[in-house]
Amino acid sequence: MKSSDNIVSPQQFPHPLTALRGTLRHNEPMSKHTTWRVGGPAEWFYEPADLEDLAYFISQLSQDVPLFWLGLGSNLLVRDRGIRGVVVLTAGLLNQLEWLDTGVLKAGAGISCAKLARSSVQQGCGGIEFLAGIPGTLGGALTMNAGAFGGETWSLIDTVETLDNVGNLRQRTSKEYEIGYRHVNMPPDEWFVSATFKLGTTVDTQNQNKIRELLAKRNQTQPIGLPSCGSVFRNPQGNYAARLIEDLGWKGYRLGGACVSEKHANFIINEHQATATDIECLIEKIQQSIEKATGVCLIPEVRIIGEFVGKRE
Repeated sequence: MKSSDNIVSPQQFPHPLTALRGTLRHNEPMSKHTTWRVGGPAEWFYEPADLEDLAYFISQLSQDVPLFWLGLGSNLLVRDRGIRGVVVLTAGLLNQLEWLDTGVLKAGAGISCAKLARSSVQQGCGGIEFLAGIPGTLGGALTMNAGAFGGETWSLIDTVETLDNVGNLRQRTSKEYEIGYRHVNMPPDEWFVSATFKLGTTVDTQNQNKIRELLAKRNQTQPIGLPSCGSVFRNPQGNYAARLIEDLGWKGYRLGGACVSEKHANFIINEHQATATDIECLIEKIQQSIEKATGVCLIPEVRIIGEFVGKRE
């Protein structure tokens, strides 16, 4: 059960908020909401009751209040000093699934990628099985064009629905976005609330077997069950980040409570009460080492947010 110690009235917000049906928290520890289990407090943390409540909440915010959307907290590093502004939790909220036609699926941005993949397989639809290996929500997958085992999110998207910074819903087609490897060029003041997929149809058992095979491969090659963010770095063109990191002997390297996984070199584990600073400084050390030795600049796949504390020597 979640603690109610830091639940506050909307009237305690810097400018009073009215008629909200969700839960507002002050100084909510982000370590409770990230898969790395690190991170300082969010100044304000809102759990909307539904999409209508979320849109109304956003419509009342001042334009100068920073706003961050949070799903399952994977692929995210929140610094130890925390986040100024408002964090909005979508996981568990925007989780609808609706079959509009054969092979046409509309899904909410807060649904987990794994559930989306399983539901599609149950309907005999293929092409989306790779999402079973992604530990986040659809919203995060859309934002970064997440992929695994050769598949990418936006290859299957037909349309999306977004919410802008004044609370208006918009419909957009996939052709309105510039899509790249782990990158989506999108308006800075819009957030995904749902997407419509166009999927192929195959035999149910084929899809089910493919998910089982992908999950078995993930369990064999990745440190599943340990606090991490998933892959830390994007793969450079024509190479693999894990290979470069392993070749330079970084596997097992420790900095504070953070450790490069012995199982997969592109994973950093919170092994023993790591801080966000431990993890960020380890990321920087690996980047500097790889660039000095190979000339390759590893680009983080993980999103790093919050107030910077300072480097650790």
